[in-house]
Amino acid sequence: MQIVMIGAGYVGLVSGACFSDFGHNVICVDKDEDRIAALRQARIPIFEPGLADLVERNVRAGRLSFTADASSAVPGADVVFLAVGTPSRRGDGFADLSFIYAAVREIVPLMAENGVIATKSTVPVGTGDEIERIVRELRPEASIAVVSNPEFLREGAAIDDFKRPDRIVIGTDDACARAVMGEVYRPLYLNAAPLVFVSRPTAEVIKYAANAFLATKITFINEIADLCEQVGANVSDVARGIGLDKRIGPKFLHAGPGYGGSCFPKDTLALVKSANDHGVAMRVVEAVVAVNDQRKRAMARKVVTACGGSVRGKRIAVLGLTFKPNTDDMREAPSLSIIRALQDGGAIVHAHDPEGESQARELLSDVTYFADAYSCAEGADAIVIVTEWEAFRALDLARLRTLLHTPVLVDLRNVYPPDEVKRHGFTYVGIGRPTDMAPYGQIDEGMGIAAE
Repeated sequence: MQIVMIGAGYVGLVSGACFSDFGHNVICVDKDEDRIAALRQARIPIFEPGLADLVERNVRAGRLSFTADASSAVPGADVVFLAVGTPSRRGDGFADLSFIYAAVREIVPLMAENGVIATKSTVPVGTGDEIERIVRELRPEASIAVVSNPEFLREGAAIDDFKRPDRIVIGTDDACARAVMGEVYRPLYLNAAPLVFVSRPTAEVIKYAANAFLATKITFINEIADLCEQVGANVSDVARGIGLDKRIGPKFLHAGPGYGGSCFPKDTLALVKSANDHGVAMRVVEAVVAVNDQRKRAMARKVVTACGGSVRGKRIAVLGLTFKPNTDDMREAPSLSIIRALQDGGAIVHAHDPEGESQARELLSDVTYFADAYSCAEGADAIVIVTEWEAFRALDLARLRTLLHTPVLVDLRNVYPPDEVKRHGFTYVGIGRPTDMAPYGQIDEGMGIAAE
């Protein structure tokens, strides 16, 4: 099939590359001519494992191409996917749909009489109705169908998510559009991926509901972690204990510094605003948004406490800047709030991230960046793990101990067993673990640690 992807950002590029790998002919259209030029030279503007090879292979096979000119791409398309940004508007948090509607007005005059517009961008319920209104306004004689086809890609695992999805949600009541979309996803039949056909408003709500529920699970376990710290319980064991219940499941129950990224913060705000506009209260989601915002700066206070109550003039080594591992995405990353709060307290911040430095430099000031964890830690008064990159999971603790000015490890992802860290001479602070984990060198008869 002939597919056009409007937008060559994260969703558009991953989706376009995967569709072309299925054997479809795909053209990715983006107004950013520098981005298009880079893609034509096989330079991928985002970090996603496996994406560069996927793009190169399909470009070489002639199934994937890039252009800034929609008029050269759209006329022959069976399906035009919308994968443009829907950022939160300043002030009210509602999704900014101006890019969506501008794209629709550009492509509709170029489309075939019976073409399909499929929205992959995350949009509030009712957006498809407005797109259809624009279509009828511009092409009243055409039979162009408007479909909602939300994406469910995890950054860092997007290719596998696209090719082995839990489900494919397609929102349409149009029989012809349903047949076309079934053909688009036919290669996934072998993987037994269920095609869930629903109404268009239902598909739009599914996307927001899914992200809000996952954000709620993260926020819930973070609050449970706070309780665990006060009562001497271990949140990792709690998460396992409740996650084994099939009604709950183990995923998204890892306590940490709060959620970030391009989806959860934006989509929870948009869901609240959309619900309010329809006279519906979203009190649970509102609480999730508020608690998550507060948590990020609370993590900075945890670092301050671990450093004796003040970080003024102290050097803090931050490991991990992106909102999660295996991506270079810094949008709404917990590290941003944590670092700014530490700087507000007078800290000198050193940082290292395997992929996020370039984006971090645009968002943070007065931070010194290092090429590896050990050079970052040298002379620091504390080391803070913010993002659980694989490279940080097996650090040489004995070496770190010799490099640090003060042996304090604040593990905001619970990467390390506390006992192991303490045996190497560290004060260890984790998330949702018993508060009786005293600094190494203090007497703890239960752990058999002698005073120095």
